[in-house]
Amino acid sequence: MTADTPSRLSEPAPRKQILSLLSQAVGAVAFVVMFCAFILQVVSRYLFNAPLGWTSEVCVIAYLWIAFWGGGLMLRRQDQVRFDLLYQRMAPQRRRIMALMGSTVLLGIYAWSFLPNADFIKFMGQDRTWVLELRFDLVFSVFLIFLVGMIVQTLRHILRLSGNHWRRSVGSPEP
Repeated sequence: MTADTPSRLSEPAPRKQILSLLSQAVGAVAFVVMFCAFILQVVSRYLFNAPLGWTSEVCVIAYLWIAFWGGGLMLRRQDQVRFDLLYQRMAPQRRRIMALMGSTVLLGIYAWSFLPNADFIKFMGQDRTWVLELRFDLVFSVFLIFLVGMIVQTLRHILRLSGNHWRRSVGSPEP
């Protein structure tokens, strides 16, 4: 591969672009819903002195979906906040080992916690939210989506670290 030729990893496939746009659209819709409910609540409470109970619930649910949907499906690994002072000072091979160990631990935690969380979310389906009466299993199902997204993302990172071009994954130029 020459410097002029784009790699398959850096150029997203059309299907990947479509999925990315869809996930961004869901996040954007959740944000618009939360923002509109918040503005409606402010106007209702302070202009008409008639607070609406359902707007607070919509804001909380939308925020929950924004946080977990965005964290699991929209946030790229390189965009996450990290404290890597020691990591950046190490040789690339040691960074690779640290990244493999850390990612393997995270993958184990995500995978280990998936079924207990799924069981608990299923159990929460017995209860409903107080105002809108939405089933809690539907409200919290986004956490399972988050876990699946993090499992896939972490597994892909481990595979990249295990491949021939692992130096790109640890921020080191190829030799």
